[in-house]
Amino acid sequence: MTGSDVNTAVPACMLIDSAVGESASDTICTERGIREAMMRAIQFQEPRLLTHADVPDPQNPGPGQALVRTHRMGICGTDISGYLGKMPFFSYPRVPGHELGVEVLAVGDDISNLKPSDRCSVEPYMNCGTCYACRAARPNCCESLEVIGVMVDGGLCERFLIRADKLHPSELLSMEQLALVETLAIGCHATNRGAPRSGEHVLIIGAGPIGLATLEFTRLSGAIVTVMDMNPDRLEFCEAHYEVAHTIRFTGDETALVQALEITSGDRYSVVTDATGSQHSMSNALQYVAHTGSLVYVGITTEEVCFVHPALHKPEITLKASRNALPDEFPRIIALIENATINTEPWITHRTTFDSVVDEFESYTRPETGVIKAMIAVCD
Repeated sequence: MTGSDVNTAVPACMLIDSAVGESASDTICTERGIREAMMRAIQFQEPRLLTHADVPDPQNPGPGQALVRTHRMGICGTDISGYLGKMPFFSYPRVPGHELGVEVLAVGDDISNLKPSDRCSVEPYMNCGTCYACRAARPNCCESLEVIGVMVDGGLCERFLIRADKLHPSELLSMEQLALVETLAIGCHATNRGAPRSGEHVLIIGAGPIGLATLEFTRLSGAIVTVMDMNPDRLEFCEAHYEVAHTIRFTGDETALVQALEITSGDRYSVVTDATGSQHSMSNALQYVAHTGSLVYVGITTEEVCFVHPALHKPEITLKASRNALPDEFPRIIALIENATINTEPWITHRTTFDSVVDEFESYTRPETGVIKAMIAVCD
Protein backbone atom coordinates (compact mmCIF):
# COMPACT_ATOMS: atom_id res chain seq x y z
CA MET A 1 0.00 0.00 0.00
CA THR A 2 1.41 3.36 -0.97
CA GLY A 3 1.59 6.45 1.19
CA SER A 4 -1.33 7.95 -0.68
CA ASP A 5 -3.35 4.77 -0.26
CA VAL A 6 -3.06 4.46 3.50
CA ASN A 7 -5.12 7.53 4.21
CA THR A 8 -8.07 6.55 2.03
CA ALA A 9 -10.15 4.63 4.54
CA VAL A 10 -12.98 6.77 5.87
CA PRO A 11 -15.35 5.87 8.74
CA ALA A 12 -18.77 4.71 7.65
CA CYS A 13 -20.60 7.73 8.93
CA MET A 14 -18.92 9.88 6.26
CA LEU A 15 -19.78 7.61 3.33
CA ILE A 16 -22.91 7.03 1.24
CA ASP A 17 -24.24 4.06 -0.69
CA SER A 18 -27.23 5.30 -2.62
CA ALA A 19 -27.93 1.79 -3.89
CA VAL A 20 -28.68 0.37 -0.44
CA GLY A 21 -32.01 0.56 1.36
CA GLU A 22 -35.25 0.20 -0.52
CA SER A 23 -37.88 1.10 2.06
CA ALA A 24 -38.95 4.63 2.83
CA SER A 25 -37.93 4.12 6.46
CA ASP A 26 -34.38 3.31 5.37
CA THR A 27 -33.85 6.31 3.10
CA ILE A 28 -34.20 10.05 3.02
CA CYS A 29 -34.11 12.55 0.20
CA THR A 30 -31.32 15.09 0.25
CA GLU A 31 -31.69 18.62 -1.05
CA ARG A 32 -30.18 17.41 -4.32
CA GLY A 33 -32.80 14.74 -4.67
CA ILE A 34 -30.35 11.87 -4.08
CA ARG A 35 -31.64 9.03 -1.98
CA GLU A 36 -29.17 8.16 0.76
CA ALA A 37 -29.28 4.95 2.75
CA MET A 38 -29.12 5.63 6.45
CA MET A 39 -28.12 3.62 9.50
CA ARG A 40 -28.18 4.00 13.25
CA ALA A 41 -25.30 5.51 15.19
CA ILE A 42 -24.67 7.21 18.52
CA GLN A 43 -22.89 10.57 18.67
CA PHE A 44 -21.33 12.90 21.16
CA GLN A 45 -23.06 16.09 20.01
CA GLU A 46 -21.09 18.16 22.52
CA PRO A 47 -19.60 17.51 25.96
CA ARG A 48 -22.09 15.65 28.17
CA LEU A 49 -24.60 15.21 25.35
CA LEU A 50 -24.82 11.71 23.88
CA THR A 51 -27.63 11.07 21.38
CA HIS A 52 -28.94 8.57 18.85
CA ALA A 53 -28.48 9.67 15.26
CA ASP A 54 -29.15 8.55 11.70
CA VAL A 55 -26.03 8.77 9.57
CA PRO A 56 -25.19 7.76 5.98
CA ASP A 57 -24.63 4.06 5.43
CA PRO A 58 -21.22 3.14 4.00
CA GLN A 59 -20.62 2.29 0.39
CA ASN A 60 -18.94 -0.90 -0.81
CA PRO A 61 -15.26 -1.22 0.09
CA GLY A 62 -12.73 0.11 -2.37
CA PRO A 63 -9.08 -0.89 -2.80
CA GLY A 64 -7.39 -1.59 0.52
CA GLN A 65 -10.67 -1.38 2.44
CA ALA A 66 -13.05 -3.63 4.33
CA LEU A 67 -16.67 -3.11 5.28
CA VAL A 68 -17.30 -4.32 8.84
CA ARG A 69 -20.20 -4.69 11.24
CA THR A 70 -19.65 -3.60 14.84
CA HIS A 71 -20.62 -6.28 17.36
CA ARG A 72 -18.97 -5.03 20.56
CA MET A 73 -17.49 -1.73 21.69
CA GLY A 74 -15.55 -1.22 24.90
CA ILE A 75 -15.95 2.14 26.61
CA CYS A 76 -12.50 3.63 27.07
CA GLY A 77 -11.14 6.36 29.31
CA THR A 78 -10.77 8.37 26.10
CA ASP A 79 -14.53 8.03 25.51
CA ILE A 80 -15.19 9.14 29.09
CA SER A 81 -12.88 12.14 28.66
CA GLY A 82 -14.56 12.96 25.34
CA TYR A 83 -17.95 12.84 27.01
CA LEU A 84 -16.72 15.13 29.79
CA GLY A 85 -15.03 17.53 27.35
CA LYS A 86 -11.56 16.79 28.72
CA MET A 87 -9.98 14.99 25.77
CA PRO A 88 -7.68 17.30 23.78
CA PHE A 89 -7.95 15.34 20.52
CA PHE A 90 -11.77 15.18 20.48
CA SER A 91 -13.97 17.30 18.22
CA TYR A 92 -17.77 17.37 18.05
CA PRO A 93 -20.09 15.99 16.88
CA ARG A 94 -18.35 12.63 16.93
CA VAL A 95 -19.36 8.98 16.66
CA PRO A 96 -17.13 7.34 19.29
CA GLY A 97 -15.78 3.82 19.29
CA HIS A 98 -12.23 2.57 18.89
CA GLU A 99 -12.20 -0.53 21.14
CA LEU A 100 -14.03 -2.80 18.76
CA GLY A 101 -14.90 -6.38 17.97
CA VAL A 102 -16.13 -6.50 14.38
CA GLU A 103 -17.27 -8.89 11.65
CA VAL A 104 -16.03 -8.50 8.09
CA LEU A 105 -18.92 -8.07 5.64
CA ALA A 106 -17.00 -7.38 2.43
CA VAL A 107 -13.48 -6.57 1.28
CA GLY A 108 -11.93 -4.73 -1.63
CA ASP A 109 -10.92 -6.72 -4.70
CA ASP A 110 -7.23 -6.45 -3.79
CA ILE A 111 -7.60 -7.92 -0.27
CA SER A 112 -6.57 -11.56 0.12
CA ASN A 113 -5.87 -11.92 3.86
CA LEU A 114 -9.45 -11.27 4.98
CA LYS A 115 -12.81 -12.66 3.97
CA PRO A 116 -16.46 -12.07 4.87
CA SER A 117 -17.42 -13.52 8.28
CA ASP A 118 -13.90 -13.06 9.72
CA ARG A 119 -13.98 -11.76 13.30
CA CYS A 120 -11.41 -9.07 14.00
CA SER A 121 -10.00 -6.61 16.46
CA VAL A 122 -9.50 -3.10 15.14
CA GLU A 123 -6.24 -1.16 15.22
CA PRO A 124 -7.86 2.28 15.16
CA TYR A 125 -4.86 4.44 14.28
CA MET A 126 -5.11 5.81 10.74
CA ASN A 127 -1.57 6.87 9.80
CA CYS A 128 -0.30 8.53 6.64
CA GLY A 129 2.59 6.15 5.85
CA THR A 130 4.93 8.88 4.65
CA CYS A 131 5.88 11.15 7.58
CA TYR A 132 9.03 10.79 9.68
CA ALA A 133 7.35 8.65 12.35
CA CYS A 134 5.75 6.32 9.79
CA ARG A 135 9.05 5.92 7.94
CA ALA A 136 10.68 5.09 11.28
CA ALA A 137 8.15 2.24 11.82
CA ARG A 138 6.32 4.24 14.50
CA PRO A 139 2.88 4.72 12.91
CA ASN A 140 1.36 5.17 16.37
CA CYS A 141 2.94 8.64 16.37
CA CYS A 142 2.13 9.65 12.79
CA GLU A 143 2.28 13.42 12.38
CA SER A 144 -1.21 13.48 10.83
CA LEU A 145 -2.64 10.56 12.82
CA GLU A 146 -6.41 10.18 12.92
CA VAL A 147 -7.79 7.81 15.55
CA ILE A 148 -11.24 6.55 14.68
CA GLY A 149 -13.77 7.47 17.32
CA VAL A 150 -11.63 10.44 18.38
CA MET A 151 -10.49 12.63 15.48
CA VAL A 152 -12.84 10.97 12.95
CA ASP A 153 -16.02 8.96 13.40
CA GLY A 154 -15.69 5.52 14.92
CA GLY A 155 -17.49 2.26 15.44
CA LEU A 156 -20.56 3.03 17.56
CA CYS A 157 -22.72 2.49 14.50
CA GLU A 158 -24.00 -0.48 12.56
CA ARG A 159 -21.32 -0.64 9.83
CA PHE A 160 -18.24 1.24 8.77
CA LEU A 161 -15.39 1.17 6.29
CA ILE A 162 -11.82 0.78 7.46
CA ARG A 163 -8.42 0.04 5.99
CA ALA A 164 -8.08 -3.72 5.78
CA ASP A 165 -4.53 -3.64 7.17
CA LYS A 166 -5.98 -2.30 10.43
CA LEU A 167 -7.96 -5.50 11.08
CA HIS A 168 -6.49 -8.33 13.16
CA PRO A 169 -8.48 -11.57 12.87
CA SER A 170 -8.92 -14.42 15.33
CA GLU A 171 -10.88 -17.62 14.92
CA LEU A 172 -10.93 -18.25 18.68
CA LEU A 173 -11.68 -14.99 20.47
CA SER A 174 -15.16 -13.76 21.28
CA MET A 175 -16.30 -10.35 20.11
CA GLU A 176 -15.89 -9.03 23.66
CA GLN A 177 -12.32 -10.30 23.80
CA LEU A 178 -11.58 -8.75 20.43
CA ALA A 179 -12.91 -5.43 21.71
CA LEU A 180 -10.47 -5.60 24.64
CA VAL A 181 -7.38 -6.05 22.47
CA GLU A 182 -6.88 -2.33 21.81
CA THR A 183 -7.00 -1.49 25.53
CA LEU A 184 -4.45 -4.20 26.21
CA ALA A 185 -2.32 -2.88 23.35
CA ILE A 186 -2.06 0.50 25.08
CA GLY A 187 -0.73 -1.22 28.19
CA CYS A 188 1.57 -3.45 26.16
CA HIS A 189 3.12 -0.44 24.45
CA ALA A 190 3.45 1.50 27.72
CA THR A 191 5.23 -1.47 29.29
CA ASN A 192 7.57 -1.72 26.33
CA ARG A 193 8.34 1.99 26.68
CA GLY A 194 9.30 1.53 30.34
CA ALA A 195 11.13 -1.75 29.66
CA PRO A 196 10.91 -3.20 33.18
CA ARG A 197 13.26 -6.07 34.04
CA SER A 198 12.81 -9.12 36.22
CA GLY A 199 13.30 -8.38 39.91
CA GLU A 200 13.04 -4.60 39.57
CA HIS A 201 10.53 -2.60 41.58
CA VAL A 202 7.92 -1.06 39.24
CA LEU A 203 5.10 1.31 40.19
CA ILE A 204 1.86 1.71 38.22
CA ILE A 205 -0.13 4.78 39.24
CA GLY A 206 -3.81 4.45 38.38
CA ALA A 207 -5.71 1.16 38.36
CA GLY A 208 -8.22 1.98 35.66
CA PRO A 209 -8.32 -0.02 32.41
CA ILE A 210 -5.06 1.42 31.05
CA GLY A 211 -3.27 0.88 34.34
CA LEU A 212 -4.58 -2.68 34.46
CA ALA A 213 -3.50 -3.25 30.87
CA THR A 214 -0.02 -2.05 31.83
CA LEU A 215 -0.13 -4.38 34.82
CA GLU A 216 -0.95 -7.32 32.55
CA PHE A 217 2.32 -6.92 30.66
CA THR A 218 4.49 -5.67 33.51
CA ARG A 219 3.79 -8.88 35.42
CA LEU A 220 5.05 -10.88 32.43
CA SER A 221 8.44 -9.15 32.80
CA GLY A 222 8.99 -10.65 36.25
CA ALA A 223 9.17 -7.21 37.88
CA ILE A 224 7.93 -6.65 41.45
CA VAL A 225 4.79 -4.59 40.96
CA THR A 226 3.22 -1.94 43.17
CA VAL A 227 -0.12 -0.42 42.16
CA MET A 228 -1.24 2.96 43.51
CA ASP A 229 -4.76 4.33 43.31
CA MET A 230 -7.18 6.47 45.31
CA ASN A 231 -9.96 3.89 44.97
CA PRO A 232 -9.67 1.00 47.45
CA ASP A 233 -12.01 -1.17 45.38
CA ARG A 234 -9.65 -1.01 42.41
CA LEU A 235 -6.71 -1.94 44.62
CA GLU A 236 -8.69 -4.91 45.94
CA PHE A 237 -9.39 -5.88 42.32
CA CYS A 238 -5.64 -5.91 41.61
CA GLU A 239 -4.95 -8.01 44.69
CA ALA A 240 -7.74 -10.48 43.94
CA HIS A 241 -7.10 -11.00 40.22
CA TYR A 242 -3.40 -10.25 39.78
CA GLU A 243 -1.87 -11.04 43.17
CA VAL A 244 0.26 -7.90 42.97
CA ALA A 245 3.06 -7.75 45.49
CA HIS A 246 2.11 -4.35 46.90
CA THR A 247 -0.68 -1.78 46.73
CA ILE A 248 -0.69 1.82 47.96
CA ARG A 249 -3.83 3.85 48.52
CA PHE A 250 -3.10 7.46 47.65
CA THR A 251 -4.75 9.83 50.15
CA GLY A 252 -3.10 13.11 49.19
CA ASP A 253 -0.49 13.24 51.95
CA GLU A 254 3.04 11.90 52.45
CA THR A 255 1.83 8.41 53.35
CA ALA A 256 2.17 7.14 49.79
CA LEU A 257 5.83 8.17 49.53
CA VAL A 258 6.61 6.67 52.94
CA GLN A 259 5.08 3.37 51.83
CA ALA A 260 6.94 3.47 48.53
CA LEU A 261 10.25 3.93 50.33
CA GLU A 262 9.46 1.07 52.68
CA ILE A 263 8.54 -1.27 49.82
CA THR A 264 11.71 -0.48 47.86
CA SER A 265 14.08 -0.33 50.87
CA GLY A 266 14.60 3.36 50.19
CA ASP A 267 15.51 2.99 46.51
CA ARG A 268 12.17 4.05 44.96
CA TYR A 269 11.09 2.55 41.61
CA SER A 270 13.13 1.69 38.53
CA VAL A 271 10.08 2.31 36.36
CA VAL A 272 7.01 4.39 37.18
CA THR A 273 4.08 4.46 34.77
CA ASP A 274 1.39 7.07 35.35
CA ALA A 275 -1.92 5.97 33.84
CA THR A 276 -4.16 8.47 35.63
CA GLY A 277 -4.55 11.31 33.15
CA SER A 278 -4.44 13.63 36.17
CA GLN A 279 -2.11 16.61 35.93
CA HIS A 280 -1.63 16.50 39.71
CA SER A 281 -0.57 12.87 39.71
CA MET A 282 1.61 13.32 36.65
CA SER A 283 3.31 16.36 38.18
CA ASN A 284 4.08 14.51 41.40
CA ALA A 285 5.07 11.16 39.91
CA LEU A 286 8.79 11.99 39.72
CA GLN A 287 9.12 11.66 43.49
CA TYR A 288 8.61 7.90 43.22
CA VAL A 289 11.29 7.32 40.55
CA ALA A 290 14.66 5.89 41.58
CA HIS A 291 17.87 7.65 40.62
CA THR A 292 18.54 6.77 36.95
CA GLY A 293 15.00 5.35 36.67
CA SER A 294 12.29 6.00 34.09
CA LEU A 295 8.90 7.71 34.21
CA VAL A 296 6.35 6.85 31.53
CA TYR A 297 3.26 9.00 30.94
CA VAL A 298 0.55 6.90 29.32
CA GLY A 299 -2.36 8.96 30.64
CA ILE A 300 -3.11 12.27 28.93
CA THR A 301 -4.39 15.59 30.26
CA THR A 302 -5.36 18.98 28.84
CA GLU A 303 -3.74 20.71 31.83
CA GLU A 304 -0.12 21.68 32.44
CA VAL A 305 2.18 19.10 34.02
CA CYS A 306 4.69 20.92 36.22
CA PHE A 307 7.74 20.01 38.28
CA VAL A 308 10.95 21.75 39.22
CA HIS A 309 13.79 20.85 36.89
CA PRO A 310 16.18 19.49 39.56
CA ALA A 311 13.62 16.79 40.36
CA LEU A 312 14.22 15.44 36.86
CA HIS A 313 17.85 16.42 36.40
CA LYS A 314 19.45 15.45 39.70
CA PRO A 315 18.48 11.73 39.54
CA GLU A 316 18.94 11.71 35.74
CA ILE A 317 15.43 10.40 35.19
CA THR A 318 14.40 9.27 31.72
CA LEU A 319 11.01 10.81 30.92
CA LYS A 320 8.94 9.11 28.23
CA ALA A 321 5.49 9.38 26.71
CA SER A 322 3.57 6.36 25.48
CA ARG A 323 1.03 6.88 22.71
CA ASN A 324 -1.31 4.29 21.24
CA ALA A 325 0.30 1.00 20.17
CA LEU A 326 2.26 -0.57 17.34
CA PRO A 327 0.78 -2.91 14.72
CA ASP A 328 2.73 -6.00 15.82
CA GLU A 329 1.46 -5.64 19.38
CA PHE A 330 -2.08 -6.57 18.28
CA PRO A 331 -1.37 -10.13 17.04
CA ARG A 332 0.86 -10.70 20.08
CA ILE A 333 -2.02 -9.83 22.41
CA ILE A 334 -4.49 -11.97 20.47
CA ALA A 335 -2.14 -14.93 20.84
CA LEU A 336 -1.71 -14.29 24.59
CA ILE A 337 -5.49 -14.31 25.08
CA GLU A 338 -5.89 -17.40 22.88
CA ASN A 339 -3.33 -19.38 24.92
CA ALA A 340 -4.80 -18.13 28.24
CA THR A 341 -1.69 -16.20 29.31
CA ILE A 342 -4.05 -13.24 29.61
CA ASN A 343 -7.44 -13.86 31.19
CA THR A 344 -9.95 -11.24 30.13
CA GLU A 345 -12.81 -12.64 32.22
CA PRO A 346 -12.44 -10.22 35.19
CA TRP A 347 -12.21 -7.13 33.02
CA ILE A 348 -15.81 -6.56 31.96
CA THR A 349 -17.76 -5.36 34.99
CA HIS A 350 -20.66 -3.70 33.18
CA ARG A 351 -22.60 -4.49 30.02
CA THR A 352 -25.13 -2.45 28.12
CA THR A 353 -26.83 -2.35 24.74
CA PHE A 354 -26.92 0.03 21.81
CA ASP A 355 -30.42 1.10 22.79
CA SER A 356 -29.57 1.65 26.48
CA VAL A 357 -26.13 3.23 26.43
CA VAL A 358 -27.35 6.82 25.93
CA ASP A 359 -29.18 6.62 29.25
CA GLU A 360 -26.50 4.66 31.07
CA PHE A 361 -23.28 6.27 29.80
CA GLU A 362 -23.08 8.99 32.45
CA SER A 363 -22.99 6.36 35.21
CA TYR A 364 -19.73 5.00 33.79
CA THR A 365 -18.03 8.32 34.55
CA ARG A 366 -18.53 7.81 38.30
CA PRO A 367 -16.00 5.62 40.18
CA GLU A 368 -18.57 4.68 42.81
CA THR A 369 -20.36 2.53 40.23
CA GLY A 370 -17.39 0.16 40.38
CA VAL A 371 -16.88 0.11 36.65
CA ILE A 372 -13.63 -1.30 35.32
CA LYS A 373 -14.69 -1.88 31.72
CA ALA A 374 -18.16 -1.36 30.28
CA MET A 375 -19.00 -3.19 27.06
CA ILE A 376 -21.69 -2.20 24.55
CA ALA A 377 -23.48 -4.87 22.53
CA VAL A 378 -23.98 -2.97 19.28
CA CYS A 379 -25.49 -5.99 17.55
CA ASP A 380 -25.73 -9.74 18.20
